[in-house]
Amino acid sequence: MRIGDLSERSGVSRRLLRYYEEQGLLTPVRQANGYRDYAESDVVAVRHIRLLLEAGLPTVAIGRLLHCVHDDGGRAVPTPCPGLVEQLTRERGRIAATIAELQASQRALDGLLASALNSFARAG
Repeated sequence: MRIGDLSERSGVSRRLLRYYEEQGLLTPVRQANGYRDYAESDVVAVRHIRLLLEAGLPTVAIGRLLHCVHDDGGRAVPTPCPGLVEQLTRERGRIAATIAELQASQRALDGLLASALNSFARAG
């Protein structure tokens, strides 16, 4: 199938599909005229890529884990792969650290906002 067909069936823009290809997540066959030829399995692969992206994984990690996800009755489930649990645990830790940093920033901003509101209240 051509890129437009994959875009339509997966709900992902052509631009993103090209990006997934650049990242090595999709490997369409190139025809003699340069057109990309996607397999039926690429529709499922795009669904898995989107799921892993929604989970906060970067494309580099997705490239290492994509083969560890398969469909089971229309839903994506992980298969036992060497390093899968360790990689997911590492990514979860990275996300938790980012959340902690954002919460610290939010507390600092809340403090600044409270001070600003107090200043305006005293001035007004």
